[in-house]
Amino acid sequence: MAVQTNSSAHPLIPPLKEEDRLAWLRLLRSRRVGISTFYRLLEEHGTAQCALEHLPEVARAAGVDNYIPHGEEHAIAEMRRGQKAGAHLIFRGTPAYPAGFNDLNDAPPFFWAVGDPTLLHRPTLGLVGARNASSLGTGMSRFLATTLGEEGYVICSGLARGVDTAAHAAAIGTGTIAVLGGGVDVVYPAENAQLTRQIRENGLLISEQPMGTQPQARHFPVRNRLISGLSQAIVVIEAAAKSGSLITAKTALDQGRDVYAVPGHPFDARASGCNILIRDGATLVRNAEDIIEALPKLPLQTDIISDTPKPLPNRGLRETVKLHQRILARLSPSPLAEDQLIRDLKASAAQIAPALVDLEIEGQIERQSGGMVSLSGNEHKDHKGH
Repeated sequence: MAVQTNSSAHPLIPPLKEEDRLAWLRLLRSRRVGISTFYRLLEEHGTAQCALEHLPEVARAAGVDNYIPHGEEHAIAEMRRGQKAGAHLIFRGTPAYPAGFNDLNDAPPFFWAVGDPTLLHRPTLGLVGARNASSLGTGMSRFLATTLGEEGYVICSGLARGVDTAAHAAAIGTGTIAVLGGGVDVVYPAENAQLTRQIRENGLLISEQPMGTQPQARHFPVRNRLISGLSQAIVVIEAAAKSGSLITAKTALDQGRDVYAVPGHPFDARASGCNILIRDGATLVRNAEDIIEALPKLPLQTDIISDTPKPLPNRGLRETVKLHQRILARLSPSPLAEDQLIRDLKASAAQIAPALVDLEIEGQIERQSGGMVSLSGNEHKDHKGH
């Protein structure tokens, strides 16, 4: 179920003017402002520009002095780099924004796109799997992508080696979306340069990372939630027991998507993750017909932008300090779901959400994908020191 990320006082209004789009970009790129904090600041201040003006004050109240938001000149430079690369930003609340992203607890406020944005609104299936896939694995990926593409489905994947590459290449003619871990103007891996050009011309490349960002390991789990968010279902082809593909499958299940898996030999480590998924209830896939027959006929969940939670209550300083202490005492370096934190503290979401914003800006906690929260590295060291 998607979380509400706007308030009755300040409903989420997409940025229509250039200065508003620039303000959204500056706010999300500002230090210690993650997606949850971005939405909360919009709720509290109405516009991104107003939030930027108050951000140093908010940071100072959280104990961070001399805070400077992301500079306008840096945001303009990113905009120009995007234009030079033929990319454009798609903002939440606009017609181009994919409805499936609204199911995410941490729906991106905007993302960069290069290619055909109409693909974002066609029925989509995610195909993911091992980077070191076997010839059978890549063959199965090509076969499924080709057949499902001919049936009218857009194929979505992550443009990684192996299964992803095979799926994209097979779906060039019918429609494919590549969700990148780095900037949309960065080719990765290098051997996929030609494939990237083909997708750029005949498909769609998207990324929520800033232009020019080189992909890092921490980007890929975050990227995976967008693959499942765009997809009606996820198909896993060859995946180890601990792999990014399994993270994508778990994220898909959390989002209410169906998961399908191609079985493999019990002695092949590359198939162990798929076999585990099937054991735990995923639909076994022998061919494309198994997927098509099992797909639900219902459309994706509807947009949540019109949702209107109640205004947040005011908090006194003493109560705020106590609440911060209770939150920090409950958290650890291991991620905890925000919903579970609220239940553990026997408090309301309206009380906990702004406190988490304060602690995130102060650098004491870290937000992670899937609505998870944990103590920051520095905070953990302080606790160990005591």
